[in-house]
Amino acid sequence: MSITRKLLFPVVLLLVVGLAATAFAADVLLVAKDQEAVGFDPHKVPAHSSIAIYSHIYEGLVTTDEEGYIIPVLAESWVIEDDTTYTFTLRQGVKFHNGREMTSDDVKYSFERIMDPETASIAASYFINIAEILTPDKYTVTFKLSDIQADFLLNLSNVNAAIVPQEVVEEHGDLNQVLVGTGPFVFSEWVPDNYTSLLAFEDYWEPGVPMVDELRFIIMKDEAARIAAIRTGAVHISSISPEAATLLRNTPNADVIEYPTLNYLYWGFNTTKPPFDDARVRLAMSYAIDRQVLIDVVYQGQAILTGPVPASNVAWAVPIDSFPSYVQDQEKAKALLAEAGYADGLSFKIKTSPTYPDFVDLALTIQHQLSEIGVDVEIELVEWGAYIDAWVNMDHDSMIGNNGGGTTPDRSLYFFFHTEGTANVWGFSNPVLDELTERARRTVDMEERWEIYAQGQRLVVNEEAPNLFLAVPNQFYAVSKAVDGFTPSTLVGTRLLRYTYFK
Repeated sequence: MSITRKLLFPVVLLLVVGLAATAFAADVLLVAKDQEAVGFDPHKVPAHSSIAIYSHIYEGLVTTDEEGYIIPVLAESWVIEDDTTYTFTLRQGVKFHNGREMTSDDVKYSFERIMDPETASIAASYFINIAEILTPDKYTVTFKLSDIQADFLLNLSNVNAAIVPQEVVEEHGDLNQVLVGTGPFVFSEWVPDNYTSLLAFEDYWEPGVPMVDELRFIIMKDEAARIAAIRTGAVHISSISPEAATLLRNTPNADVIEYPTLNYLYWGFNTTKPPFDDARVRLAMSYAIDRQVLIDVVYQGQAILTGPVPASNVAWAVPIDSFPSYVQDQEKAKALLAEAGYADGLSFKIKTSPTYPDFVDLALTIQHQLSEIGVDVEIELVEWGAYIDAWVNMDHDSMIGNNGGGTTPDRSLYFFFHTEGTANVWGFSNPVLDELTERARRTVDMEERWEIYAQGQRLVVNEEAPNLFLAVPNQFYAVSKAVDGFTPSTLVGTRLLRYTYFK
């Protein structure tokens, strides 16, 4: 495939975007992106804005298909030798973008890096049960676990379980600025707040993939500009809001794709300091708000109520009527506040980022609802990088944001709310939940496992409320009729950009 020329000027104004579209050959896929990445290390960076880029550069041993089944990627096959021993046979001839062949040593190094506390990997708690990694030859890797872990294969499919080259990490310290993986695209250029360019990897292991020469993510924070860019053909793919979807449904040169995600909106609390160190205050907030109003006002009804396991994950999510506090009861909220010593009201901050307008709209609507019970809320808006830092470092009273709930409750409950969960940025700890999530990991009987996770969901929502789970929004994409093959879905997301091509 040919390498097309670079964009030499900022894509800021719509006029410039229009000019940019005419400057590219037809094999450059232009994707409008509403926010900038905050780093690219797949083991360390959880931001969706970063995953959108590095998920096309890095790969893991396995992934999931549209129905949630495990399918091979860098592992060609595997054998579960017993309850705690998994042996993988790697694809031969897979190359990193620096030209070196990927081997079992890279797999061993990658998981040891994830498990190393100094890495502070976002994926560390997924693999806490790995006791030993054996590499008997270049193409064989055996994981020996210290205990049964029913979701081990699914955890391997996580985007943060990427295989990386040791020499690149050691040369640069981490992978936040240098991206070298085995994926279908090679990192080419990053101009912050402008664009990121990825080129087709000509030595990619899957024949015929990717199907375009260049994948270029253009930062367009203003949705009006993204809508206009889709209409004029200046970009080929863009995420859009429900309102924009309505505007674009009859656009002759674009289609609108809609599907429920595994992501959910939350309002999360710092449980290590007042007032949110008291579960009664957190539960009062749950009774005080009307979640359906949030959905109707912020998402025009294009979302569903959810608990800690995304409601779109119908196999594992308990019914919403399992959560009494989802029915607004302002008198109950006031009574709980009085019990906690806040009969005269209280005040605190909600931190969020204007990068996502719906975050701000949620905060404003919650602020209004809480004013009705004498709670004074200050909304603190910070730019995206500072928001991610605040999330990681628990530098907040409370936060509104968006989490990926994952395909199993292990992510939804252990990852976010176990005392040792690597995404437990709430300072939350409950020994009963810890025991439940640990027991669920060891339980292979699906009915028994469902009951354990159902108990965990009810405990988190009805007794502790470290987060208030608000809604699972529908995801909308506008897609140019000039391209085909981009069919994102709940479980696959946007990985199919590698199979997108021009008609």
